[in-house]
Amino acid sequence: MKRMGQLNTLRNQIFLGFMLVMITVLTLVGVFVYGQVSVLLRNSAEKHIQQTAVQATGKLDALLKQVDTLTAQVSTNALVQRYLTQETAGKPISFAERQSLQQEVRKYEAYATGIRSMELYTTDYRRLFPLDEGRLTSRIRGDWIVAADEGKGKLVWFGQDPRDSDVVVALRRIRLIDHSFAHGGYLLVRLEKDYFAWTDSAVDSDSRESMGLFDQAGNEITSDFATIVDAKEVLDREGETVTIGDKDFIAVQKQSEATGWNLVILTPVDYTTEGISVLRTAIIISGGVGALLFLFLSFILTTMIIRPILNLIRAMRGVRLGTLKPIAVTSKTMEINELNNSYNQMVDSLNELIEVVYQKEIIQSRTELKALQAQINPHFLFNTLEAFYWALDDQGEEELAQIMVAMSGLFRYVINRKDEDEWVTLRDELDHAERYLMIMKMRMLDRLSWRIEADEDCNSVPIPKLLIQPIVENAILHGVEQRLGPGTVIVRAQASDREGYTVISVADDGPGMSEETIASLYSSMKRGYADSTKKSGVGIANVEQRIRLYYASEEAGLRIHSVLGQGTIISFEIPNHVSSYGGGGRA
Repeated sequence: MKRMGQLNTLRNQIFLGFMLVMITVLTLVGVFVYGQVSVLLRNSAEKHIQQTAVQATGKLDALLKQVDTLTAQVSTNALVQRYLTQETAGKPISFAERQSLQQEVRKYEAYATGIRSMELYTTDYRRLFPLDEGRLTSRIRGDWIVAADEGKGKLVWFGQDPRDSDVVVALRRIRLIDHSFAHGGYLLVRLEKDYFAWTDSAVDSDSRESMGLFDQAGNEITSDFATIVDAKEVLDREGETVTIGDKDFIAVQKQSEATGWNLVILTPVDYTTEGISVLRTAIIISGGVGALLFLFLSFILTTMIIRPILNLIRAMRGVRLGTLKPIAVTSKTMEINELNNSYNQMVDSLNELIEVVYQKEIIQSRTELKALQAQINPHFLFNTLEAFYWALDDQGEEELAQIMVAMSGLFRYVINRKDEDEWVTLRDELDHAERYLMIMKMRMLDRLSWRIEADEDCNSVPIPKLLIQPIVENAILHGVEQRLGPGTVIVRAQASDREGYTVISVADDGPGMSEETIASLYSSMKRGYADSTKKSGVGIANVEQRIRLYYASEEAGLRIHSVLGQGTIISFEIPNHVSSYGGGGRA
């Protein structure tokens, strides 16, 4: 128990709180820094991989460009053009001419590296050289020939030779220059795969990446992978981590625009995370040193805070029993002095309030007793009015019976103060105003006439309870009753010019008001009360405050239009849905 008491001291709580805050801050900062730096290191490694891929792709394009240039020279050779023109005209060349044609092409092969052979075919797929009777259709697939035709003279690369896995095949359609570039035949190029063995030179010597080149069918053209790699598996997981053997690699893919071949670079995952372990160790050491330093400083800070408070507690223990007495201000710390002064003031105030509270309790008890005696059961009032109604109805006093019904409904509407009835529909509020007008009609007889005009679409609009009746009461009190003859009150509810809003107005044909009186009335409503010679329930000022409270908007509030001798119109605008103003209440 003693140990728990020590943990519950303010000093230990402040100390533990500081430690928890420090540990939380250091942990969050460490995790954030570790995550951000890890991402930066990984992004840097991935950028390096991408640059390597770009360099390798450029090297590949350079090799392809050499072959493209060589085949273009062969295709435009004058002897090749002449003999193919002769073949196209239906005049087959002789065997000797085929030999001379082969010797001409062999000159180009002598200056090129990596080319195993070149083969020349006519438009009907007959082979001109090598000197045999082979056909192009038996040499390569038909869709490759179609692709070469669609290339319109461009060198089209197809990848691995179906007959020889060590050879790569490309095909160019030869066009006759002197015959409007008409179709003259085909030039088939067969290259050694070693021609593309450039991966070592394309990658930095200190890099750990492995590279591989695959044709459209996924056949390996060249690679320096340590193990056999399934190209389809690697290509389908581009940018992800793949496992080859017992190591994890990040796969990056680049596709050659000229050939459609895929260049794949595999980089060990540990290469991208180099330096993260060092960073983790540095963060742990820094966090430990920071924790020790913070621990020492927290101990000093808590001692500085708690020591004056303990002195104050010891001074206050002497006055826990008996009459409260002030204590002397002896601390040199401004905050502690303020605390001592506040305590002394509290002691003085408490001594004065002890008697005051005792007297107030007696007064409150008497007030509660009087309030209890003055309570009225609303149901007793409603039942009494209902009894009057049935009695008058039995006697044939239908008009008075209806007045009793109106009074019963009016009292029930006003007295019922449940929270859920704070908002009602506009139809309910207009019915309440109608009951009030019926009662006032009985009192004023022919001096009062009234009517209520409401659009059918406005009936379901939500409105705070008892918002219209005080305005109607004001119209009768200060309008109709101030006339020498009969007067009229008109209550209207109609759609506003603004979509989604309803305008409610109460008009009377009383004496009206001057501009000075209207300005004074606005000022009174703004101050929160209205000048009136009679008490009229809630009052105009209260209505104004309620509108601004429930419809929290600068545009909310009463609008008064009055002309001397012509009457007064008081109106206000409310949204069809309470959320339109953003005020409190239900929608």
